[in-house]
Amino acid sequence: MSTAHPAATRRSGGLLARMHAIAASRIFQLGFFLAAALLGVGLLWHALSRYSFEEIVAAVTAVRGWRLGLAAGFAAASYVCLTFFDYLALRWIERPLPYRQAALASFASLSLGHSIGFAGLSSGAIRYRFYSRWGLGAGDVAQIVLFCGVTVGLGLSMLAGISMMADPATAQSLLRLPEATLRTLGLAGILVPLAYLAWAMVPERFARRTFWRLRRPKAGLALAQIIVGTVNFALVAACLHQALTHVAEVSYPAVASAYVAANTATLITHVPGGLGVVETVVQHVLPGQDLIGPLLVFRFVYFLAPLLLGLALLGITEVVEKRKAR
Repeated sequence: MSTAHPAATRRSGGLLARMHAIAASRIFQLGFFLAAALLGVGLLWHALSRYSFEEIVAAVTAVRGWRLGLAAGFAAASYVCLTFFDYLALRWIERPLPYRQAALASFASLSLGHSIGFAGLSSGAIRYRFYSRWGLGAGDVAQIVLFCGVTVGLGLSMLAGISMMADPATAQSLLRLPEATLRTLGLAGILVPLAYLAWAMVPERFARRTFWRLRRPKAGLALAQIIVGTVNFALVAACLHQALTHVAEVSYPAVASAYVAANTATLITHVPGGLGVVETVVQHVLPGQDLIGPLLVFRFVYFLAPLLLGLALLGITEVVEKRKAR
């Protein structure tokens, strides 16, 4: 009869416990993904159930080619803007990489993360796949995800404030709040990024490190965050606006307000790709309009096409890395 060494037994027991914890965590995450996917499919089915397949095809093909081209251009510009999220984050953690590497990791992670849902987890896992090859650790990637999340919040806040101030009527129809309250909220949305910039400009000797234990961004970096975050969401709203103006006369601020509301709901619910959320909010802003074609065009241009490109890019990089390893 063979006997196991006590230390080896403890190590194997500890390893087994960690494996069980990882498996349980993955099952838990998978459950979240499936629940979010089912919710998104249900919302989308609710939006599409009154149309036949033939009506859907006819509505999509009726969108003019030049508007489709503009929508695709705004979507491409948005993804270019998103690459600077990672580029700036790498400078914030003082681990700068060439732009081409930051752009590769950003596009591959976000093109998939936007459609998978739970962007912080999904895009973070893909980012780690890339950045770990270039010498960054899990802590570095976590800080990159945090920085990008802050940039998203700053851009969303600024665009929400601008759109509320420019078109309070649309915001009022969505939120059911008095116009004065909406203008106050709009002003607050603009002031939040400005306060962030002012905080970044405070001299180090006056800053309270206990309030923010991570390093503060420099003023130039904070300003760049606000600019790229706002421009990114403005470009996505412009993409949606081009798709919608085919069937309805709608102002850009109204579309921006609707997109901000839909994107905020998506961030809260983690519905993959905002399936059904965008459709429901836009239908509320433009009741009675046949929006199925433009909304499907927007979803194809901003989510499906980048998803396919991101999957292809991820596959190519995996093949290249395996060949290098050999």
